[in-house]
Amino acid sequence: MKIEDIVSCLESIAHPSLQENYDNAGLITGNIAWECSGAIISLDTTEEVVQEAIKKNCNLVISHHPIIFSGLKKLTGTNYVEKAVIAAVKNDIALYAVHTNLDNILDGVSGMITQKLGLINQSVLLPRTGVLKKLFVFVPLQHAELLRNALFAAGGGNISNYSECSFNTQGVGTFKPGPGTHPFAGEPGTMHSETEIKVELIYPAWMETKLIAALKKAHPYEEVAYDIVPLDNQHSQVGSGVIGNMPEPIDETLFLKKIQQVFKIPFVRHTRLTGRQVNTVAVCGGAGSFLIPVAAEAGADVFITADIKYHEFFDANDKIVVADVGHYESEQYTIDLVEEILLKNFPTFAALKTTVKTNPVFYFM
Repeated sequence: MKIEDIVSCLESIAHPSLQENYDNAGLITGNIAWECSGAIISLDTTEEVVQEAIKKNCNLVISHHPIIFSGLKKLTGTNYVEKAVIAAVKNDIALYAVHTNLDNILDGVSGMITQKLGLINQSVLLPRTGVLKKLFVFVPLQHAELLRNALFAAGGGNISNYSECSFNTQGVGTFKPGPGTHPFAGEPGTMHSETEIKVELIYPAWMETKLIAALKKAHPYEEVAYDIVPLDNQHSQVGSGVIGNMPEPIDETLFLKKIQQVFKIPFVRHTRLTGRQVNTVAVCGGAGSFLIPVAAEAGADVFITADIKYHEFFDANDKIVVADVGHYESEQYTIDLVEEILLKNFPTFAALKTTVKTNPVFYFM
C-alpha cells in the first residue's frame, strides 16, 4: 500500500478544501508515492512521536495538528517544530495532518465527542454555506437513466441522508452540427430537434472534477451542454461544531461529572449554572468560543469546547452553561476516529495509536 492510498481515503471523508484558510492540513513531509510500512496516529507531531514511528517501523505519522502552520525560515533544531521536522526528513518519515477539514464535518472531531457523551439526533451546529453547487445537464431521453446513475456514482445528488436526488424535466433541444462534427443525432449542416431530459442535481464543490469527468464519459453527445451554478444553501453535514440531545434529561451537576469522566480531567472550568435540566448539548473540539452565541441561539443547555478566554465566559449571559475542558482533552478522541476510519477501509493495515501523550499542559492537584 502506498501513502497515497491512505491520503486519498482520509481526504475522501475530510476533503482538504474544507480546512480553514489559516490551516496547513495535508502532506507536510515525505512523498505520497512511497510504500507505507505503517502509520502512527497522534494528536500532535513531536520529535518523540517521530522516534516512536522509527522504532515501530512506521514511515507515516498522521496527526490532527499540523507540525508546520507557517513557513520555516531555518532548520537548526532550536524548537520542537524544527526538531520534529528534522527527525522526519532525516529518517524518511512522512508527516500528514488532517486538521480543520476533519473538524468541519458532522462525523468528524466534534461528532466523535458527541458519541463519547452518548448524544443522539446530532447535527452540525453552524452549517457552512458556499460549499454546494448545482449541475444542469441536457441528455437524450433514452440515455437519461444511464447518465443519472453515473453522476450518482461520482458523488452527485446527495442531500443530507438522502442519496440519488435529482429533478428531471422533459423538453426539446435543438442544434445544428457544424462542419467536421460527428453528431450522435442529426446531420452536419442541418438543424436537428431531439427530445431531451434536463437533469438537475446538487453536489459538493470538491467533487466537481470527478463529476464532470463522469458526465462526459457517460453522455452520448460529442459536445455536452451543461451549466454549473454556485449555491448559497447550507451544507447540512459541513460546518463548525455539533449539537445533539441527551437520551434523557440530566441534572447540571451530574452532567458536569459526566464531562469530567468522559474527558478524563481533574476539574471543569464552567460558567454559572442555570438551574435547568440538561437536554441539548453543543460541542466543538479545540478552540470554539466563537460558537458560544450560536450554541445559545440553537437552544443548547450546555456548550463544551476549549481555550475560552476570561471575558468570553461572560458571553454565556446566563442563558447557557459553557464548559472549557482543555484543548488536548477536547480533541483526544480524534486519534480513535482516525484509527476507526483506517481500520474500516484497510483492515489489515498497521495503524497504531501513539503511546506518547503530547499534551503540553499539566495539572498540579
